[in-house]
Formats: sequence, structure tokens, C-alpha cells
Amino acid sequence: MNKYYYDFHLHSCLSPCGDDDNTPNNIVGMGLLNGLNIMALTDHNTCKNCPAFFKAAKKHGIIAVAGMELTTAEDIHVVFLFEYLDDALKFDEEVQKRRILFPNRVDVYGEQLIMDGDDKVIGVEEHLLSNATTITVEECPQLAKQFGGICYPAHIDRTANGIISTLGIFPDIKGFECVEFHEVKNIDEYKRKYNLGNRTVIIGSDAHYLWDMREKENYFELDDEPYSSALVREKLFQKLRGAL
Repeated sequence: MNKYYYDFHLHSCLSPCGDDDNTPNNIVGMGLLNGLNIMALTDHNTCKNCPAFFKAAKKHGIIAVAGMELTTAEDIHVVFLFEYLDDALKFDEEVQKRRILFPNRVDVYGEQLIMDGDDKVIGVEEHLLSNATTITVEECPQLAKQFGGICYPAHIDRTANGIISTLGIFPDIKGFECVEFHEVKNIDEYKRKYNLGNRTVIIGSDAHYLWDMREKENYFELDDEPYSSALVREKLFQKLRGAL
């Protein structure tokens, strides 16, 4: 068993309001400086920069996880993570069918840049990515399962787009095996006030700028023998599903 330090809530330059310096390689580089071992890219309503992120992570010895921060129909943020990149990209195709398309205001939200593994711009998303989809929060766990992933409510201790601030309660939705907090200091209070059960707690930075990324603080202990990044990713998802 070894400790794997993580940040599972990171935005690239593809996310609106994400800094243009948040390129796949820069994100990985900052993760290395911060002492992280596993990182997930979770852009708003898209996985299109995940292939570049995987290539950048492989070059620098970081274990990459493909993900997305979905905005539900209720305007709640839910993090989706996938063990396999191909599954994430298939999920991305499904989400594109459920988006409500509005032209991106570059002067307000900035560019939404799609990149390759060398941080070269290969495309631009023309429609705003952060607005609500037609996917309800109750649909999320089954949708994640359908595409081989997991999901959980994001930053439940924040006012903006948090499930508790939006609904006033933590709903009894089967399939949310984890919850994400933005601040460690809020965990005990929220466990007292809301019925979080024995769900696994994840701490996420929701970083839209490189300097917002988590340092070497939060970790999971994982069995990694005989070592491979695929095994570590497998053991991580077993833990997040509550199988370990």
C-alpha cells in the first residue's frame, strides 16, 4: 500500500473562466511541483481536452484520470470520473446531445481552447460550456454507470452550484458513493447537519488557475503491486465505488 496524493477537480483552458495558461502540460507540471501523483481533468460539460491531458501526464509520470464537471438541469455541479479514457469520450458524446447551446461570449468568459498533447490549439468550442444541461441530478449515477464511470456532487460546502445550497438538503439519491468538499474545515459541520452517511470524502480544488491547485495534502492509500498506472487507476476506482 502506498499513498497517492490527488486533485480530482481541475479545469483546463477549455473551461469558460479557465485561465489560458491552464494547458494540459502546464497543469501536469504544476501537479508535479505540488507533489501530486494522480490528477483528474474535469472541464465543464466536456472531456475534449482529456486526450491531450493523458499524453502530457504520461510524459511526466503523473497518473491521469478523465473526467467532467457536469452542470445538471437544476444548475448543480456533479463530478464524473472514468477509469478509461475511451469511456469518458463516449460519455462526452452523450452529454453533447443534452447541452443547451448558447454562443460563448469570449469578452466575458474567455476562449474555450481544445489542445493536443503538445499544448497546440487544435480547435475552439464555440458554445458556452458552463450552462445547465438537460440532465437531472437524479439521472447522474445511472448515466455514470452506463458509461463505466462514477459521479458525485461537487463542492457540497459551497454556495454556487452546490447540491445542498441548491436543494436545501442532501438528497437520498442512490449511487452517490462519494461527496466532494472544497474545504477540509467544513467536513465535520456538514456531517452533523446533513445525512451524508458513510460516503467517501474527496477534497477538490476546482482550480481554474494554476495557483489554485491542491498541494500534497489529500491522498488515498492504494495497493499498487505489481506497479502499473492501470492498476493504480483500477484500485482507485474500486475504492471510490466502495469495493475496498
